[in-house]
Amino acid sequence: MAWIILIVAGLFETAWAIGLKYTHGFTRPWPSALTIAAIVISMYLLEIAARTLPIGTAYAVWVGIGAAGTAILGVWLLNEPVNVGRVAFLVLMIVSIVGLKLTAQPAPAASM
Repeated sequence: MAWIILIVAGLFETAWAIGLKYTHGFTRPWPSALTIAAIVISMYLLEIAARTLPIGTAYAVWVGIGAAGTAILGVWLLNEPVNVGRVAFLVLMIVSIVGLKLTAQPAPAASM
C-alpha cells in the first residue's frame, strides 16, 4: 500500500510542478490555490509512505516520478523540446525508479 501512496504522491508532485507555470508568480488565484493544495497533498502522502519505506528510497522515487512526469507533461502541455538525449535520460530515470522499487527493503521500525 505504501508504494501506491508514494506513486500518488509523485503524481501530485508532477501536478504542482506543472501548476507553477500556470500561477504566473502566484498572481492567479485558482491556479495558485490548486498548486498549493497539490504541494500539501504530495508532501503528506510522501510522509505516509515514508512510515513504511526507507526515506532515501521514498524520496528518490517521489522526486523521480515528479521529475519524469513534469518533463513528459512539459513536452505535451508546454511544447518543450524533445530530442534523443532528453528521451534517453528520461528512460534512465524511469528505469532507476523501477530499480529502487525492486530493491527496496522495508524501513526498520522507529524506536523511541
